[in-house]
Amino acid sequence: MKHDQLQDFRNRLEQSRQALLDNLDSLAEAGKTVELDQTRVGRLSRMDAMQGQQMALASIRRQEQKLIAIEAAMKRIEAGDFGFCADCDELINPRRLEVDPTNTLCIDCASKDG
Repeated sequence: MKHDQLQDFRNRLEQSRQALLDNLDSLAEAGKTVELDQTRVGRLSRMDAMQGQQMALASIRRQEQKLIAIEAAMKRIEAGDFGFCADCDELINPRRLEVDPTNTLCIDCASKDG
């Protein structure tokens, strides 16, 4: 893969990484423990708050997984392994990486796993 292509992927990954970190900061407030004081919040409101908390925690987990994938892709760029399939070591089509630079499998190997 060409140096300028790698630099473009690195920049995109870094931007995605920063956006995820910013979003995780804002989700941290929503994932805080729900108050159980019924004198301040009614039972149904508390249940709604608990559901919102669980949804926020699930979103945090998904975003943390994306962050791990982004950081792994950045490490592959640094190591010179970026763009190669983790299963067959063939080049991953750059168009596939354009869609998602964290892809680790070529289309053939990804189709086998599906």
